[in-house]
Amino acid sequence: MSARDWIEKDFYRELGVSSDASADEIKRAYRKLAREMHPDANPGDAKAEARFKAVSEANGVLSDPVKRKQYDEARRLYGGGGGFGGGGFGGGRGGFDVNDLFNRAGGAGAQPGAGGLGDLLGGLFNRRGGAGSSATRPRRGEDVETDVRIDFTEAVKGATVPMRLSSPAACGTCNGSGARPGTVPHTCVNCGGAGLVTRSQGAFAFSEPCPDCRGTGRIIDDPCPECGGEGVSTKTRTLTIRIPAGVDDGQRIRLAGQGEPGRNNGPTGDLFVRVHVNPHPFFGRSGNDLTLDVPVTFAELALGTTLTVPTLEGKVTFKVPAGTASGRILRAKGKGIEKRDGKTGDLLVKLLVTVPNNMDAQAREALEAYAAATAQHDPRAELNALLESKGRSA
Repeated sequence: MSARDWIEKDFYRELGVSSDASADEIKRAYRKLAREMHPDANPGDAKAEARFKAVSEANGVLSDPVKRKQYDEARRLYGGGGGFGGGGFGGGRGGFDVNDLFNRAGGAGAQPGAGGLGDLLGGLFNRRGGAGSSATRPRRGEDVETDVRIDFTEAVKGATVPMRLSSPAACGTCNGSGARPGTVPHTCVNCGGAGLVTRSQGAFAFSEPCPDCRGTGRIIDDPCPECGGEGVSTKTRTLTIRIPAGVDDGQRIRLAGQGEPGRNNGPTGDLFVRVHVNPHPFFGRSGNDLTLDVPVTFAELALGTTLTVPTLEGKVTFKVPAGTASGRILRAKGKGIEKRDGKTGDLLVKLLVTVPNNMDAQAREALEAYAAATAQHDPRAELNALLESKGRSA
């Protein structure tokens, strides 16, 4: 593939994102498409395989800030996939000078440091012999994200959770080399290990992936039978994940070095585990505090009582004074959630009056007698006064 063909590709369209998409948006789009189009999920589907390669190529450029900047600038100068624009080639009126556009080193009229599309292509394609070729430069592996669901009590106290995870990993047969055990890859003679070759087309000089080694810089004469020379295979592995005490619903836990393997001896990516917490039938949570709604009768609040309520580890007793209002919150110090920093929250008990659905004749008679005895007490006196003032002003 020539540099011109490469630039005329619309990588943003391949990933389904806008040209001003953020790095996170590009990453999410790539991961979604990669999962859908991966050959393992579409065995024998040539179109899905081609699409997978296309989105991988697009991600390889757009996920690298330097390459993305060079790609955007090159497309701006080149015409964004629409050719070289009106006026055509040449230096006549309405056209442009090819040497001015590419500013090739050593070309007539070239000015050192003048930049132009040639410099962009040089950086984007890493011309043969240049230091830091992308084909051989170590690259960090992709991060992997998965989900785990735990109970409310496990989130409060912490837990150790086993998890089975299927993801790319370094091939165990060849240890990531891609070559059959007992053999080693050798440097590609055609590109000298750079992974890129330069060819001329008239006034143009293009760098493109080496056709012999497919841009890897290495030749594998005897590929590994397990991974087919890729050095990476999808494996199902069992991990033991330590969930810290006090983890929040939706929180992500990072396991360094448990993601996808790097390329060319690059570091392994990380594994991010997103925790989902099942709700508790009685307890709730507010920061580090546990919450608990406790139903009480009117008589208990009016006359006072002693309440014993559960905690996650035992029980606690409260003295409820006479005349306590419904909705009052009682606090039990240190009976909440302990975080890794050593701080522990409280248990917040909310008292809520319950009204019986049905009453027998004796209970109704007693309640009516109470209502008559307290008829002079108006709990809405202040509210009624406000209503009367509103009525007078209307």
